[in-house]
Amino acid sequence: MVQGTVQVTHGGSSRWRRRSGEYPTLAAALAVAGDGDVLTVAPGTYRENLVLHHAVTLRGAEGGLGSVRIAPLDGVALTVRASAVVQDLYLEGQDRAAPALLVEDGCPELTDLRVSTHSAAGIEVRGPGARPLVRRCTVENPAGVGIAVVDGGGGVFEECEVVAAGQTGISVRGGGRPRLERCRVHHATGAGIGVTGEGSGLEALGCEVYEVKGSGVQIAARATARLTDCAVHRTSADGVTLDTDAVLTLAGCDIHDIPENAVDLRSRSVLTLSRTTVRRFGRNGLSVWDPGTRVDAESCEIHDSTGDYPAVWISDGATVALDSCRVHDVPDALFVLDRGSRVDVVDSDLSQVRNTAVSVSDGATAQLDDCRIREAATGAWFRDHGSGGTLANCTIDAVQTGVIVTKGADPALERCTVTSPAEAGFYVSAGGRGTFTACRVTGSSGFGFHVMDGCRTTLTRCHTERCARGGYEFAEDGPLAQECTSDESGPRLAAQSASGGGSAGAQAGIRTVTAAQSSVPQPAPAPATVPRPAAERPEGGAAAGVRGSGEVLGQLDALVGLDSVKREVRALTDMIEVGRRRQQAGLKAASVRRHLVFTGSPGTGKTTVARLYGEILASLGVLERGHLVEVSRVDLVGEHIGSTAIRTQEAFERARGGVLFIDEAYALAPEDSGRDFGREAIDTLVKLMEDHRDAVVVIVAGYTAEMDRFLTVNPGVASRFSRTITFGDYGPGELLRIVEQQAEEHEYRLGEGTSEALLTYFTELPKGPAFGNGRTARQTFESMVERHAGRVAQLSEPSTDELTLLFPADLPALPALPAPC
Repeated sequence: MVQGTVQVTHGGSSRWRRRSGEYPTLAAALAVAGDGDVLTVAPGTYRENLVLHHAVTLRGAEGGLGSVRIAPLDGVALTVRASAVVQDLYLEGQDRAAPALLVEDGCPELTDLRVSTHSAAGIEVRGPGARPLVRRCTVENPAGVGIAVVDGGGGVFEECEVVAAGQTGISVRGGGRPRLERCRVHHATGAGIGVTGEGSGLEALGCEVYEVKGSGVQIAARATARLTDCAVHRTSADGVTLDTDAVLTLAGCDIHDIPENAVDLRSRSVLTLSRTTVRRFGRNGLSVWDPGTRVDAESCEIHDSTGDYPAVWISDGATVALDSCRVHDVPDALFVLDRGSRVDVVDSDLSQVRNTAVSVSDGATAQLDDCRIREAATGAWFRDHGSGGTLANCTIDAVQTGVIVTKGADPALERCTVTSPAEAGFYVSAGGRGTFTACRVTGSSGFGFHVMDGCRTTLTRCHTERCARGGYEFAEDGPLAQECTSDESGPRLAAQSASGGGSAGAQAGIRTVTAAQSSVPQPAPAPATVPRPAAERPEGGAAAGVRGSGEVLGQLDALVGLDSVKREVRALTDMIEVGRRRQQAGLKAASVRRHLVFTGSPGTGKTTVARLYGEILASLGVLERGHLVEVSRVDLVGEHIGSTAIRTQEAFERARGGVLFIDEAYALAPEDSGRDFGREAIDTLVKLMEDHRDAVVVIVAGYTAEMDRFLTVNPGVASRFSRTITFGDYGPGELLRIVEQQAEEHEYRLGEGTSEALLTYFTELPKGPAFGNGRTARQTFESMVERHAGRVAQLSEPSTDELTLLFPADLPALPALPAPC
């Protein structure tokens, strides 16, 4: 495209008309143009550096959008120093040290421009006198910043788009203060929007930042910003970051699909959120660090974590306040760490939390008022000395344990209710303290209040009802209980004197045990599962309610296949039983390591056998309960130094008296682990297995080759396990037998030829890495039932045979083999 001509139309009232006419170059036209003149540029490419000193109108030819290219070989393509109007131009630049479009003064109107350049910046607004109105402009600058507002510049950007930037999409610094309305920034390499420096600020309304190789929004070094009804998503780093006295307000915003922290604050930054949603984040939804750093959130929602980290992380003296907020579908809801750190939560919901809803440690404080916690493993956990706070008028429902207080922590709980916990309503151990006033526990599957030896807890006007194991379980030298009642107690309990405390003896509805009877050794971490004390069952015998070994072994024998596995388990059982009898006879018993390695493909019955093994050991009196706690890497490995050990200890304590089954254990030691915290889990586990060798049986499971490698990662791992039991894949005949069992259990029958067809089906079924063994057999049966239902549903009055018989036609089709390369 060649250069065209420029038509100048005089727009003033002067009698001098010499400026009107056609000019061969833009420079010539601008030399004669004055305020009010209109310069209409014919299609073409203009290799000129333009400077607008007057309030002219510079536009492309009507109907020729994008046909006018301003593309100098170097320098700034267009400099605006007046309140000009520029529209319908295509700007290009090649100077890495200069912007393509520079606004230095005035209030120009820039409309429908496309800036496609390899410059320092696509558009730069520089200086306190520069206040442009920029509408519907597009910037593509793979070499530098998309839009820069610097040195006191400002202006309004409406419906503009940065489609690519080699650095920050929109950069504000040096006191710049633009306003963005309905703008989009995407495919930037760096931050989507960056605001830095004292006096710098930004206001954004209805904007969107996405597909950014970096953080979505960065506010730093005393800068301020306000984002209203904006969206930040699909970044490669944090969604929003604040650092060094930054101040940001988010109102009605949506931050989602972030692989790292959705919002990260440090160094005395302040964030105010209202009506904002944070969802699908890989690390923390809110990550808040350092003294003076603060978050105030009202009517916000944080949910659907995709990682294994707390939704809200508060540490190093930071403060967070949540009012009328919801946090749900996350691994942990609120983690508060370090002295001076604090969270204040009012009228908020914490629900569907896989681990702990509120965790307070290292001297931090949590204040919860009128909050609701439900569907969590632990409602609130005050972990150690100096950690505390207040829970007032809170309800905790459908959790494993309502509130745990350990290691000298001293919270105050007032008028809190725990409903239907699977374990204790309130659990205090390892020197924990705490004051409980007018608190209630209803429908616990364990105890209402369980306070271990040495815990000087105070209970006043508390009440329990329908607790399966009792309303109160106290150590002999235990808490002070005043005016506490239970539905087991009949009349209201008399107050205990301060001098008597819990040691005054067991009152109605309050069970007092001695330290020797306590089944949880001190100072172990607080268990989420409280096992039955050994004093409640005969010495060396099976715990109450545990099935006999003969019955359990019979169930093991009834499993399809697994002949070698059954022999191994019976051999172990025989060794343990004979050893127990030799001890009873006063003879030495051979030491039998009960920890096992299960290897084999998925669906071969490893979990089922582990559960039965635990029951067998409980029936022999070797384990206290024999229950199974199944975990994997996600349950053991934490997100920061030290948290993995805590999680591993928690899992170990839940399994106390039973079996800890670690599926895919090799994932704790990936081959390219580097600084992976999985090694910390292994080290912690090895020590716990040694320190509490009689309390828990550990079974690690996974694919054979991977488990062989796992056993070599720590010198103590292999020595802790007595033997490896290999679970072979099921053959076609065994898979057929599983289907037959499924049919019998669900009152179906195999019609003529169906057994033979199944045998052929399982013989021809591809047995690749994804083959599910027993799971595949069950899925095959379910598919047959579905196809049978589709067939029989067409019959008006099917007979009993038609309702129960499965035929070869009900078999699903064999999966297609992958095409050869």
